[in-house]
Amino acid sequence: MLVSIIAAPEGAALIARNHPKVKLVIGTLDRGLNAKKFILPGIGDFGDRYFGTDE
Repeated sequence: MLVSIIAAPEGAALIARNHPKVKLVIGTLDRGLNAKKFILPGIGDFGDRYFGTDE
């Protein structure tokens, strides 16, 4: 089982395709990804902001 607060359809589909036995539990499924692979409509580069690695 994989639990996620937020996901993009592309990521959920990739996990489902590569790990078909894993159950996905997703709090909210956003619209998709932009050209920089940021989740739309607005979580952006959350990892960099959270870990303080944005430049």
